[in-house]
Amino acid sequence: MPGANSVTSNQETLHKDLEEVVRKYARTTFLRPIADHTREAFAEVETFVEKFYGKNGDPGTASGVTNAIRDGAPGANAETAPQAVILDSGCGTGESTIHIARRFPGIPVIGIDKSCVRLNKAGNPSQTAGEEVPANAFWIRAELLDFWRLALEHVKADKWTIPYHAVYYPNPWPKQSEATRRFHMHPIFPTLLALGETIELRTNWEIYAREFAEAARIVFEENAINETAAHLEVQPQITCESFDPSAPETAFERKYKEARQELWRVLVALPQ
Repeated sequence: MPGANSVTSNQETLHKDLEEVVRKYARTTFLRPIADHTREAFAEVETFVEKFYGKNGDPGTASGVTNAIRDGAPGANAETAPQAVILDSGCGTGESTIHIARRFPGIPVIGIDKSCVRLNKAGNPSQTAGEEVPANAFWIRAELLDFWRLALEHVKADKWTIPYHAVYYPNPWPKQSEATRRFHMHPIFPTLLALGETIELRTNWEIYAREFAEAARIVFEENAINETAAHLEVQPQITCESFDPSAPETAFERKYKEARQELWRVLVALPQ
């Protein structure tokens, strides 16, 4: 990976159309047909999750899994609970999936990326530091937006609960003309917010982080999220802050840290 450059943009503050665009999409439903190849990929993930819990026991309860996120321990088990699944969206070469899987060994962690070239590097020795790939780590090639919609169907049907959703260093689309390609200015954003109890975005562009946080606030204010997931009736805690990772979890994060770039994260957490 070449040296990490800072984000260059012709945008110096929050996008002027942010609120208008986010409110519009908060009031609508994204209806693009889901690609067959993503349905097939999702079915592979379903199989992995079922086999993981068949071998390792019952899925964690929502509250137990939330405590696992706070305490770094696997969630409690209950026969009637939805299956807890953690998503690592846009995982790239999959290094972050390994780190997350080690933090939560009792929960399947699904790394998702659209690039076969990147995913072919997942689990290589340079990522595992001589250790075995965690048994709860699984990588799949899929289109994120379609995968999220299928995952939300499982959440709404109480088949899954997603206690933690990692969205690390997505393409920031820094040109103002590309702004509607950013996750938070896309019709998919209400779906993204409805998926997880805790969503963590990481980026090296402060404007992207602040836009993401503000867009989340707007969507919840609109209450449009309640049409997508009825259990999201409470206001989340939204934090946007700079951070300095002691142990970088992705190649990008490592390069940014070495280049002494300021890193940002947004946490959108629903109270339990």
